[in-house]
Amino acid sequence: MTSQVSSPADQQRSPGSPAKEVRRLERVIIRFAGDSGDGMQLTGDRFTSETASFGNDLSTLPNFPAEIRAPAGTLPGVSSFQLHFADHDILTPGDAPDVLVAMNPAALKANIGDLPRGAEIIVNTDEFTKRAMAKVGYAASPLEDGSLEAYRVHPVPLTTLTIEALKDSGLARRDAERAKNMFALGLLSWMYHRPTEGTESFLRRKFAKKPQVAEANVAAFRAGWNFGETTEDFAVSYEVAPASAAFPPGTYRNISGNLALSYGLIAASQQADLPLYLGSYPITPASDILHELSRHKNFGVRTFQAEDEIAGIGAALGAAFGGALAVTTTSGPGVALKSETIGLAVSLELPLLIVDIQRGGPSTGLPTKTEQADLLQAMYGRNGEAPVPIVAPATPGDCFTAALDAARIALTYRTPVFLLSDGYLANGSEPWRIPEPDELPDLRVQFATGPNHTTEDGTEVFWPYKRDPQTLARPWAVPGTPGLEHRIGGIEKQDGTGNISYDPANHDFMVRTRQAKVDGIEVPDAAVDDPTGDARVLVLGWGSTYGPITAAVRRLRAADEKIAQTHLRHINPFPGNLGEVLKRYDKVIVPEMNLGQLATLLRAKYLVDAQSFTQVRGLPFKAEQLATVLKEAIDG
Repeated sequence: MTSQVSSPADQQRSPGSPAKEVRRLERVIIRFAGDSGDGMQLTGDRFTSETASFGNDLSTLPNFPAEIRAPAGTLPGVSSFQLHFADHDILTPGDAPDVLVAMNPAALKANIGDLPRGAEIIVNTDEFTKRAMAKVGYAASPLEDGSLEAYRVHPVPLTTLTIEALKDSGLARRDAERAKNMFALGLLSWMYHRPTEGTESFLRRKFAKKPQVAEANVAAFRAGWNFGETTEDFAVSYEVAPASAAFPPGTYRNISGNLALSYGLIAASQQADLPLYLGSYPITPASDILHELSRHKNFGVRTFQAEDEIAGIGAALGAAFGGALAVTTTSGPGVALKSETIGLAVSLELPLLIVDIQRGGPSTGLPTKTEQADLLQAMYGRNGEAPVPIVAPATPGDCFTAALDAARIALTYRTPVFLLSDGYLANGSEPWRIPEPDELPDLRVQFATGPNHTTEDGTEVFWPYKRDPQTLARPWAVPGTPGLEHRIGGIEKQDGTGNISYDPANHDFMVRTRQAKVDGIEVPDAAVDDPTGDARVLVLGWGSTYGPITAAVRRLRAADEKIAQTHLRHINPFPGNLGEVLKRYDKVIVPEMNLGQLATLLRAKYLVDAQSFTQVRGLPFKAEQLATVLKEAIDG
């Protein structure tokens, strides 16, 4: 046995007992599935944390119902967590699971269609009662009718084994049953040689106020590991070596998109030497940012949970007027409610970050599923001509850098900025290298401190709308600064003085100036990945499609196909060289989780025949799916 990972079973194996076979794999995709009350997200999170500490590259896809407690045993109530980990660089949670842990019949039926032939299925047989099977449409047990012959099925009475392992714990039977997810985690941890110490420490911390429950969960976890070690049904365990070559030197941690975004906002406030203010109303899938930032008062973070979306952004805009790095977080329905205040921020020309964690719509739609359908809302969803820059992160870890970039634009150009993440990035996770402090940008700004204009009679005055000639940004004057008193409001301002103006020529000038300010924002040129330099097809994406697109491109290039790739972080304004890039290729394919919103913008601005490939299923693209589409474009 070549694994160096310590296990609870190490001390129980007799000296003469034969070691089980250990096979080395390059990568594995595991999906935990059960009722939304079965703890599948916790189980997946713990397996992910141990996998990250072991040194594998990984990508995750949590998938859960919108209801707080969906009907038990039903298909709509199934919650799942998929983890792809490998000994090399990977980009997606994987197309199809190699292993499915199904805690009940609903979990099996909801996920069996995603499994390839030969996949392993670990089934909690205790839940396969006639009533539970009938609830999801099984007329006969799939464990006995031959319908699972294409798979390697491991029937395990998880509930019974957990209760037996905890018979001396003092817990009631129902409470003991709840630990079956830890039994399953222990079994999978044995199966793939995951470390155990971190999970045991986590359980003791999580249930520190209930030590009996903590020790019961630890006992169930150890029992699952020992079951894998001793049962004859699991004759093989697997090793996936650390992905040492995939990571540049540095200190790494596993991080989700929302957590990375939260840290990015804190880092931005520190680099700008400004207090961070969050005015927000809880909404899935953005609420975790509010929760996280509320923990960091020691960094000068102030969080305000408002009574509604409008109050949240109103408070944030007030904080921006007062000299803070102001943020409001939401999802698509909240953006609709915030639209008038976003327009006011455009008119006031104050820095404000609007973080939109996109989800399935319209209306409340699919609250826990992912989508990219807020792009045109972010671009145009306000009355009047109200341009707002748009920044979109590509991966969970990239949410940190995107937050810094959005803050740079807002502070430099005195404008609200949209940061468009989505549910896939927000809840998904990956290894992330913690940056060194000297790698972070200097975001410090200069507040106005005195008069900036001399009138014809020689009087020195403060003009709140006198602009920087390079950035077209107006001065940022903190209220209370002597001599810098000025009024704000939603009615059009006179150029320079900021007085109320109804003059048609002035309004035309101010509208064009605000647009010119956004158009003139400095963003990096679009980078083109075209190794051979003679590809005819360009695949262009934005946001969270980066992983599936890049994985598809890698597959095609491995088959000696020629294809170029570009991925956009800045959507308003577009990179300055984007038009030239698009005209360089015969075909431009734009995969999006909407009905073609970026493609519409590209066709309108650059007059190129950008071809959409779209889906709005609440799930990310699969790499194989994109590879097939791109191969057809290459051959066509």
